[in-house]
Amino acid sequence: MTADTRLNAASNAGVAVNLATTATTATGNTGDSNAAGAAAMTGVFTQNTGAVAIYGHSHIEAPNATAGDVTSSTQAIGNSQGFGISYAASGVRVNQTNNATVTADGGGVIGETTGSTVIAGAAAANNVTNSGALSAAERMIVTQRNNAALTQASQFTAFGSSYLATTSATATGNNISATNQGPLLDVTADQNNQAYVRAQAENSSYLYSAPQVSAYGVGNSVLAGDLNGQLVLDNAQVNDGGGIESVASFTGGQGYDPTVSSTAVGNAATGYACGDCGGMSIESRQVNNVDVGATSTTTITGYARRVNGVATAVGNTATYYVNRPGS
Repeated sequence: MTADTRLNAASNAGVAVNLATTATTATGNTGDSNAAGAAAMTGVFTQNTGAVAIYGHSHIEAPNATAGDVTSSTQAIGNSQGFGISYAASGVRVNQTNNATVTADGGGVIGETTGSTVIAGAAAANNVTNSGALSAAERMIVTQRNNAALTQASQFTAFGSSYLATTSATATGNNISATNQGPLLDVTADQNNQAYVRAQAENSSYLYSAPQVSAYGVGNSVLAGDLNGQLVLDNAQVNDGGGIESVASFTGGQGYDPTVSSTAVGNAATGYACGDCGGMSIESRQVNNVDVGATSTTTITGYARRVNGVATAVGNTATYYVNRPGS
């Protein structure tokens, strides 16, 4: 399964250039369920991908051209399920198993950019998102298994001259993002990643103004938060198999303020709740059995006013916090 978008420009690519290779054709399975003003929504949602290749690609080829604002987005997903709940209650169970190699690849070669440039790629083997509005009470049980060999996002860009150019790549084995503004968000998460997860973002520019390069790779990720009620989170994450690697680099001639960031995480969990609205109850178990590595490289052949570079590699990380209403 392949989604491919390309742009070739000889002299002028225009004031605004937009490319998007998205979930429509670069996704193995996708679903969305919504309830508004209903008594309750219940269901069991099961998604499986076989041992195939899911590949998203976009590229701009304009080495002798000038462009204004440039946006290029590449996305590849094995399984994706979304929920939207407002003025209703829900109780859902999601089972996702990915056996497909998921790759989001792309970038571009441009002679000169005079506006802002954003070239981004994201790959996820399994993904569940939930958005609950006011008066939503939600119970979710999510089981995710990424059994594939590889989950990868890579973006490569090259400019003669660039202004505010951003190059980013995000690769995720299993992802859950659930937020709510109602009285209760209750999430049970069970994630297991066996894939080699790699995120790579590279940018080179002879003349440059404040370029940003970021790569983020994570085996398992959970975000759960309720801004107007109680959060209950039971989280179990196991990262095994091929390991996590993140690579970010910038090479420049003359300019100022490049920022290069590389982050690799085995398991990540974040939870938040309103402190005066019920608070939170958390149980979390994280196990990482593989190598986690991050590399950040900046090479300046001429001069730079200021250089910012950071590399972070973490096996397990968890953050939980409560806020007062309105803060």
